[in-house]
Amino acid sequence: MEGSRNVTQIVSTFIIIGFPSSRSLQILFFFLFLFMYILTTIENLLVITIIWKSRNLHKPMYFFLGNLSFLEAWYVTVTVPKLLCIFISDNKQITFTACMTQLFFFLFLGCTEGVLLTVMAFGRYVAICNPLHYVTKMNWHFCFVLAVCTWITGFVIAIIKIYFISQLTFCHSNLINHFYCDVSPILNLACTDMKQTEVVDFVLALIILLVPLLLTCLSYLCILITIFRIPHSSGRKKAFSTCGSHLVVVIILYSTTLFMYARPSRAQSINSNKLVSVVYTVVTPFLNPIIYCLRNKEVKAAVYKLLSTN
Repeated sequence: MEGSRNVTQIVSTFIIIGFPSSRSLQILFFFLFLFMYILTTIENLLVITIIWKSRNLHKPMYFFLGNLSFLEAWYVTVTVPKLLCIFISDNKQITFTACMTQLFFFLFLGCTEGVLLTVMAFGRYVAICNPLHYVTKMNWHFCFVLAVCTWITGFVIAIIKIYFISQLTFCHSNLINHFYCDVSPILNLACTDMKQTEVVDFVLALIILLVPLLLTCLSYLCILITIFRIPHSSGRKKAFSTCGSHLVVVIILYSTTLFMYARPSRAQSINSNKLVSVVYTVVTPFLNPIIYCLRNKEVKAAVYKLLSTN
């Protein structure tokens, strides 16, 4: 189907524009994204394996880190394989059903990650501010319930959004000016009244973005107050090092997300949107295992132990 503003029939197949460039650049992008995709998948699977195999890492902190790695191994799989197909074969078509499926899993995993990082921040709060009650409060039953609630929250938010978006009729154009099916580019193609869909999308985005962010900030405010009350600098450094990696990941996630979804529409640029999207869909899942594990002595010790045993 031709991508044109004059299209009058209902669109059943979309065309993802991706990153228009010369053929040589397309090949270069293919190998670059393929390399990052393979490395990201291997990194996250290694983290899961190390946590699973090492008894010393059977702690709430690493339980949630394993959840995060599992999530991000799938998160990067939602967008990158289709992008690789576009680079190598120039096949930019995607059916309506496939587009809605991609969007669902993108929203599901993205929303789940935001809530999961908040749960991890709460775990750090209990460990630093209430260390004597950490074992009783963060028991395995409670951690399992938190993890299940995290995944259910992401699923519910995503399914509600997808339901309203899928009810729209698309007939203005079939060109998605992005490298995957995202909410805003899709809504721009709708030719039916979408006030209700926009309100639902805005309210749910507000809930899933601001509530976890505020709870995370509150947790870190309490953590910082507790750390500053520690009399010795070595104690303060040790306490802060336990949550430094998580804080870096939170800053990267919310800075890119707020840049994408909290700017005025006039200030938005399609090219900048694509570049920022690359950061939180490809670069962040690639960096997170490195950020969490590179300076983590327990993980390093577990890796050395597993290697020596083998």
